[in-house]
Amino acid sequence: MQEKAWEGEYQSKRMLSPSNVPQADVVRFAKWLKKLKRKENAEFDFDGVAVLDLGSGTGRNAFYFAEQGAIATGYEISDTALATACSFAQKAGLAIDYRKQDIGAEYPLPDSSIDVVLDITSSNSLTDAARSNYLSEVHRVLRSDGNMLVRALSKEGDRHAKELVERFPGPDVDTYVHPDLHITEKVFTRETFEQTYGELFTIHTLDRIEHYVTVSGRKYKRQYWIGYLGKK
Repeated sequence: MQEKAWEGEYQSKRMLSPSNVPQADVVRFAKWLKKLKRKENAEFDFDGVAVLDLGSGTGRNAFYFAEQGAIATGYEISDTALATACSFAQKAGLAIDYRKQDIGAEYPLPDSSIDVVLDITSSNSLTDAARSNYLSEVHRVLRSDGNMLVRALSKEGDRHAKELVERFPGPDVDTYVHPDLHITEKVFTRETFEQTYGELFTIHTLDRIEHYVTVSGRKYKRQYWIGYLGKK
């Protein structure tokens, strides 16, 4: 059902629009990561770095890293989004491996083969059972010095999120089924985010930020967690 809902969203563009411009949160993370890596290697750059973008959508964030020489892979379940991403990459002459893949299933990747994982409000649509597999798979494919960016929906400070959980409850704790998009989403408190990721990952930073999103022509102020993680 989630695949059908996301495919419908990419076709209707009620919330998402095709773009190959990277999200600001990803650009900030890339700057942080480059600064971190250059403490050990002054010449570090993203050339040859293996990047896995989970829920890559129209490819904007994988595209950003590929432009800097990274070996980028994007997993996405919407055929429409994948077609758009491939078109952007082809026109730019970038060899990005976009493929249809459930991010809550096993990843067709070797152990310790990825340097950077991006999860930009993608895993929030997973069930708790699928999320457990996503966590173990990310941990498996990340190299020992790998890093991950997670942007997740916050329950704290978000009146709209609390209302959605109360009025349109989903199958798991702190989930809702969006009444317009029919997409299931999970929201986190700081405590539940730390519990979810802290067992397998070191949380270097965790900040709450605010964004406005537009759904079916209406603007909503939403709160997000931005987590910079390392593999334990």
